[in-house]
Amino acid sequence: MGLFAALKREFDYVSGMLRVFRAVKKVGAGSGVRVPDHIEATVDRFPDNPMALLDEGEISYRQFEARANQVAHWALDQGLKPGDTVALFMGNRWEYIAIWFGLSKVGVVTALLNNQLSGHSLTHCLNIGEAKQVILEGELAEAFDSARAGELNPMGAWVLDGTLDGAENFGAALDAQSETRPDPSVRADVKPEDPALKMFTSGTTGLPKAAVMTHIRTLYYLNIFALVAKCQPSDRMLMVLPLYHATGGLCGVGCAISFGGALVIRPRFSASSFWPDVQRFKATMFMYVGELCRFLVNSEPSVAEQNHTVRCAIGNGMRRDVWEAFQERFDLPQIVEFYGSTEGNVGLVNTANVPGAVGRVPGYLKHRFNIDLVKFDMDAEMPARGPDGFCQSCQPGEVGEAIGRIDPDDARFRFDGYGSREDTEKKILRDVYEKGDAWFRTGDLMSRDELGYYYFIDRVGDTYRWKSENVATGEVAEAFTFDGIEQANVYGVEVKGHSGRAGMAALVTGEQPLDLDALHAHVHANLPSYARPLFLRLQEQTDTTGTFKFRKVDLVKEGFDPAKISDRILFDHPTENRYVPLTPELYAAILSGELRV
Repeated sequence: MGLFAALKREFDYVSGMLRVFRAVKKVGAGSGVRVPDHIEATVDRFPDNPMALLDEGEISYRQFEARANQVAHWALDQGLKPGDTVALFMGNRWEYIAIWFGLSKVGVVTALLNNQLSGHSLTHCLNIGEAKQVILEGELAEAFDSARAGELNPMGAWVLDGTLDGAENFGAALDAQSETRPDPSVRADVKPEDPALKMFTSGTTGLPKAAVMTHIRTLYYLNIFALVAKCQPSDRMLMVLPLYHATGGLCGVGCAISFGGALVIRPRFSASSFWPDVQRFKATMFMYVGELCRFLVNSEPSVAEQNHTVRCAIGNGMRRDVWEAFQERFDLPQIVEFYGSTEGNVGLVNTANVPGAVGRVPGYLKHRFNIDLVKFDMDAEMPARGPDGFCQSCQPGEVGEAIGRIDPDDARFRFDGYGSREDTEKKILRDVYEKGDAWFRTGDLMSRDELGYYYFIDRVGDTYRWKSENVATGEVAEAFTFDGIEQANVYGVEVKGHSGRAGMAALVTGEQPLDLDALHAHVHANLPSYARPLFLRLQEQTDTTGTFKFRKVDLVKEGFDPAKISDRILFDHPTENRYVPLTPELYAAILSGELRV
């Protein structure tokens, strides 16, 4: 890159970041602004703009706020006070946003529940969310009933568009309320650093934890990505991600309701409906997670994907191979990849369209950010300590865990934690570079290059060690980008008599037959010997969260015993040099050491 191009790159980066920092100050710490203040300002500016575009027509900002006002008056009638929590258990619909907006108008906190949960997991989230009331939709009545079968704390239940024994009619209760905006004095004691929402971790490694989202933090999510993407009232955000999750429900929603744009809210992601929906609603933006984009890249070409109106995609988890294929196939001008977590204090955003990068922190601006990478001990699954007892910062090109300095006096760098003090403490790393300092552990392994671009490698725990080598599951999964494979979920399994864990890949295949010999050659050509999965598990579908994160806990526990698994198991046979069915005899030979792997 020449000098002029390098100067332009730095000018564009710095000017863009300064624009974002200046704009965010208007809703940040010290501004006094809370979530309902911000959204009410949008309503006042654009009352007749469409807030939501539905199959049945449009919902204007005026209608949106009228429903939210009814929710606020309902909360007051129920005797709910600022700081009380109401749980929301619904699928994707415009009322979802109106409900938490309305509750925030009177200082009530909304716990946004994963609408895929049921039974014990749902009971757990309702209890740790400390809800006094729960609002659900009729379609989820059966799931809620399964939660009531457990040890559920006492709470009132309200149903929208349906019935449930022991629950009251939420729609009728709202219709009886005033559509007038409650006087702001009812939330006079609510401070920007107070909770606005409770969101839940995805539960990929166990039961979910409740993360507190303050008004300040929620406002950052609602504004930052809208600012980076230069959102306008004319924008139409296609929302196929779940609204209970921060990526869709705050970052994506904010791209519309912070600047008077419209939301196209779909019930769920469908690869076959995606581009027809873009065309029908003339969507200009959409939110993604990496696997969503992989599904689209692997889908059959369609006329609807041509001459579309999408100008920008915003999200996280898009690996470089998918990024380049996606941008080339769909002719997408801008991809804004970001990094962050619901509860964490580390945030990055890639504004420069650099494939595979999650963001950038150039050396000359490092003091404005709180992120660092520390060397990591793969065996202990903890940051490594030097002879002096302190952690060691990674050099460019080295892989380490991303950590974020905790500063209680800076709203950007606070860590508000979970409902449980024990869970909160587990995420804090102390005495990192000096006695008394405290840093948030992201649990993510990254590297950075000389220019300060950060690249996600894998989750801590999403690595395994085999043949004395560390293997990142995400990198192995990329090697399974192959005809006939729709998804690859890679993890490590214990093999008796061997240290570490051997690689195993759960594969979801399409309708066309999978050429196993060609796949074997492909994997061996693209991965070193220690990283090649010894075992393949062929599945019709894999278990994921609502944002397409793989759940691996049960897969790891089940291992590779063909007697306990109904799916077809294949073994990369070391002497036959091909994938063969894993029989009970082969399984026994591996465990006894008769067959060396």
